[in-house]
Formats: sequence, structure tokens, C-alpha cells
Amino acid sequence: MSNLPIEAGLILSGLLFLTGLLGVITRRNILFMLMSVEIMFNAAGLAFVLAGAQHGQPDGQVMLIFILAMAAAEVAVGLALILQMNRLQKTVDTDAMNQLRD
Repeated sequence: MSNLPIEAGLILSGLLFLTGLLGVITRRNILFMLMSVEIMFNAAGLAFVLAGAQHGQPDGQVMLIFILAMAAAEVAVGLALILQMNRLQKTVDTDAMNQLRD
């Protein structure tokens, strides 16, 4: 195991989370938005693993397994929504979803 300081790992985790958040906010394509949410999940998982490693406990790795399971469920639901949206609107642009409100 490397002797990388926990601060460097947490900074990396924060940068990944901010990258994902920026992708969710700025993108209109739902595929890119889902990928950005996945990046945010992975950043949170990295922070949990780093915190668990700092204290010598496996709790962070257990949380990462739960995060990965939640991400898999999110992908399944998200892809179903994308397929339905593409079938109805012929686009994956989130601005087209405004037409479904009526």
C-alpha cells in the first residue's frame, strides 16, 4: 500500500465530485448527465474508502459496495427512461421533456 496522504486523496475525490456536479448542471443530454452522476457516486466511494483506510476499518469498503449497488440500480432505471424518452421524443435532450408535462 502506498503512503499517499489522505488529504491528496480527498482533494482528488472533491475534484471528481465537482466535475460530476458541473456535468450534471451544464449538460442537457441525459446520457452525459447519467455519466456525471456516476462520477459523483465514484467520488463519494473514493472518499469513504480513504476514510476507512485512515482508521484501519473496512467500513469504507462496505459503503463502496452499497454505492456500487445503488449506481447499478440508477443505471438500470436511467437507461429505461432514456429508451422511453428516445422512443417518444426521438431525442435524449432534457429540454424535450418539458413537452411531457401536459
